Formats: sequence, structure tokens, C-alpha cells
Amino acid sequence: MKRRRISHAWSARLIVMALVCVACVVVVISNRLLTERFTERTRGAAEVRLALYSANLLSELQRNSIVPQLLARDPALIGALNSEDYTQSTARLLSFVDEIGAASLVLMDTEGRIVAATNRERLGENQRNQQSFVDAMRSNITTFTVDERDEGGFSFTYSRRVDDGGLALGVVSVGVDLAKLERSWAGISDAVMVLDSTGRAILSTEPRWRGRMEEEAIALQEPQTAIERALRATPDWSALPIDAYLRGDGVMRQEVRVPFQGWRVVSFTTFQSVRERVNTILALEIMGFAILLAGLFWFLSRRSNMAARMFQRESAELRQLNVRLQREIAEREKVEKDLEVAERTVAQTSKLAALGEMSAAVSHELNQPLAAMKTYLAGARLLITRDRPDEAVAAVHRIDSLIERMGAITKQLKSYARKGGDSLQPVDVKDAVLSALAMMEPQLRQRQVAIGRVLPDQPVMIHADRMRLEQVIINLLRNAVDATKTTSEPTIEILLAQGDVARLSVRDNGTGIEDLDELFEPFYTTKQPGDGTGLGLAISSGIVSDFGGRLTARNSVRGGAVFEVELPILGADIEAAE
Repeated sequence: MKRRRISHAWSARLIVMALVCVACVVVVISNRLLTERFTERTRGAAEVRLALYSANLLSELQRNSIVPQLLARDPALIGALNSEDYTQSTARLLSFVDEIGAASLVLMDTEGRIVAATNRERLGENQRNQQSFVDAMRSNITTFTVDERDEGGFSFTYSRRVDDGGLALGVVSVGVDLAKLERSWAGISDAVMVLDSTGRAILSTEPRWRGRMEEEAIALQEPQTAIERALRATPDWSALPIDAYLRGDGVMRQEVRVPFQGWRVVSFTTFQSVRERVNTILALEIMGFAILLAGLFWFLSRRSNMAARMFQRESAELRQLNVRLQREIAEREKVEKDLEVAERTVAQTSKLAALGEMSAAVSHELNQPLAAMKTYLAGARLLITRDRPDEAVAAVHRIDSLIERMGAITKQLKSYARKGGDSLQPVDVKDAVLSALAMMEPQLRQRQVAIGRVLPDQPVMIHADRMRLEQVIINLLRNAVDATKTTSEPTIEILLAQGDVARLSVRDNGTGIEDLDELFEPFYTTKQPGDGTGLGLAISSGIVSDFGGRLTARNSVRGGAVFEVELPILGADIEAAE
């Protein structure tokens, strides 16, 4: 018996020693293999990000390179340089800057004096000695210059000479906003810099790197202690492929060339994620071996009592399971009864909600024609008292057309839940805008709202329902009028443009929009009780969606709100269908 116990003891010791040896071998091999694997994965991810950075940079440069050529041919700017009348030139440049997305637009005469600029503080500056002005005057093509700013950083400018009949009139410059790329890169764990052909950093996520060579920029770091220097000199235990050191930490260096004037994009990626992943898996492995070892000890010490304890545990679990099952059966029977009552309640609530929504929609859509009818009736009464029957008859005809419109609105609300695509036909958006303005003319005149509109000369044809499109435009105009109630000089700007799509913008100078996320939700409104139901924008968004377009909203940088309706033009619809 004693020899048997000694044999079991030595067997247990051998098993424990073998398990510890296996754990050590597995940890060492896993460390090396996982380090190589995660390092390659991190390198691949860094290469992908670097390719995206390069593509974004090249795309931004190419997108702005065509702007000076277009502005140099603008008749308004050419006429201003010929007549030396620049009163409307700055407004002309401001009308382009939002759509172009450039940092700034500048117009200079032949003497280098800034005569128009999106930044009015620069008016009157003399740029005769600036490289961008000199290069543009000497060449008949678009030139690109990089200038170092006094406050730090660099400015990137495309410039082109403005000619008229072979005579140089001035120079137009477009500032490229590459700082937004720096801001977007700064949110990534990588450190990124863009080097020009001389190796100088012109863009960087580290502000103090700008204007320095790469080696000089990397050398900028805080002084190290003796312990940090010793740790840095010690080889890394995980054999990471260190390419450079930033702030005393080893990093991976990646470089890609940008096909633009010899530029390069360089990124430095830390190995922190590699170390964290490897250490996490190694910790799990060590924890697993520790649990296995603890289980082995527990098994060796508790083997004799295992059967009895397992029997007692299973009996207790079965009793608890039986009690829990009876309780769940009782709870489910109760839930089924409650569910029947809830279903009847939900059905009744749905009917009431649908009735309320339809009533609110009818009230909202009929308020506008009723208000106009009230105005026309007052005008007709005044015309009759002044013995002007012909004009009164014209007002009555307008009231008759509004009554027909109210009938069409009630007919449309009856089929609001259906997709109305059968009655769509070619519609001129320009005529719909003019008709909506005529409808809103009494309210606009009463509120003394200044209307600015930019409409193309040619028709803008889409596939839509004329009445429903006018309904959307009237809703947007009415919301803009309500938004400018507290403004001393209320102004509404209407811009219609045609490109790949027909884009209608309605901009006001009101207080703006507080919650853009819930703006198009039904019954959401910021108006006072009784002034609105919150259904106008929801209905308008549904109508625009039926036409195959979209309705969006944003706050303008100049204050107020901007609503944009994008609709596919008639030609684009036909090509897509083919």
C-alpha cells in the first residue's frame, strides 16, 4: 500500500512537471508566431491607410486644379476686371466657395492688388511679389505654389491668369484646403507627414514637424532618463522590426509616392496594438494552463469524493430546475392572458393614431390655401368698394383655383399611404418654383421678407407630379418664413441648379435647426402649439422620395438653415431605365 502511494505521488509530480514544460514551450512559440502575424497584419493595415491618404490628397488637389480655369473664363469676373467695377465680384466668389469647397478665392488685377476675395479682410492687399502671382502672370496655364505662412504651416494655391482677347487682365487664385486632411489624419493612431520633392514636411499630424526634414522632425522628442535610454538600447524581447523611434518608442515606417510634383506620404505606426494583442493571447494561454494545473490538483485531491458530490449537486440542480419550470409555466400562462388584452388595446390605439394623424395632416395642408383665400377675399371686398369689378373678378378666380387645389389636397391625403407613381409626368422645376412663389406672395409681402432667387434660363425637366412638387416647395418656403419671425431683416434665398441632378436649395437667415436627426420625423416641430403639427417636412420627404430624390437639411455657416431637394433630371431617368 505504501509503495502504491509513493508511485501515485511520483506520477502526479511527473505530470505536473510535464505540464509546466509544455506551457513554457507553447508560450515561447506562440509569442514569436503571434508577433510575426500581428506585425504583418498591422503593416498591411498601415499600407492600406497610407494608400487612402495618398488617394485623398491627390483627389483634393485634382478637384481644385480645374477651378482657376473655370473662374478665369467667368464673364462676370472678366467684365469686372475690364470695367474696374468690383462691387459684385466678392459676392460672385462667395457664391462659388460653398460648392467648390476651396479654402479661399481671390481675384487680383494686373498690379497684384486684391480686388475681390471670399475673405473680405484681404481686400486691398498687394500680392505683386508673391510667387503665385508672378508664376501666373508669366504663364498661360494653371500654376501651383506652396507658401509658408507666418503663423506656421503652409498654404497651397492654384493660380491662373485672366485673359480677354489676348490681353492679361489679372489673376484668379484658389486656396486648397489641405488642413482638413491633417485634421482627419490626426484622429488615427498613426503619425503622418507629407514631404515635398526636397524632403521638407509640408503637411503633418504633428504641428512641430511642419517645415522640417524627416530626420530633423523625428529627432524632436523630450529628453530621456537613464532608465529609458537603457531600455531603448536593450533588444526588444518580442523581436519587433523597429524602423524608427518616436518619443523613445519603436515604430513602423511606411512610405508611398504621390504622383504630384514628387510628393511623398510617410506614416509611423506604433507597435502598441501588436504588443497588446500578443500579451492578451499569452495571458489567456498562461491562464488556461494555470486553470488546467489547478484542475489537475483538484482532481488528484478530490477524486475519492467526486461521485458523491456530483450526485448531490445533480439532485439539487434537478429540484431547482423543477421549481423554476413550474414557475415559468405559471408566468407564461399569465403573459398569454396579458398579451390578448394588450393586442386589443394596441388595435384600438392604432385606429385612434391613424385618425389623429389624418386629421392633423388635413389641417396642416389646408391652412396655406385658406390663408391665401382670406387675403384674396379681403382684397376683393376692398376692390368692390372702390368700384373695380374687373380686378375683383380676378381675385375670385384665384379663390376658385385655391378651392380646386384644396380638393386635390384632400384627394391626395386619402391615398397618402399608397405610392403614387402612376400619375408622374414631365415637370419644369423652374415653373413650379415660380408658381409656389406666386402662391406665397401675400404672406411674403405681409412679413416683408426679402426674396433672392437664382434660376437658370433653360427649363429644368424632371419626372414628377406638378401639384405635389409645388406642395413641397410651399412647405419649405413657409418653414423659412416661420424661421425668420425673430429676424430684423428676414431673407430667403432660392437657388435652382441643374447638373447630374436637379438641385433646389431654400436658405433662410433664421435661428437654424437644433435637432437634425429628428427633423423629418412625423409630429416633430419646434413651433409654438397651434402654429404647426410637425407633418409638413415628413410629408415633403415622402413626396420627394416618391419622385426618386431626397430631401436633406443642414445649418449654414452664415447662420440659418438650408433645405436641399435633389431630383433626377428627366434625361438621367431615361438613361438609367435603358
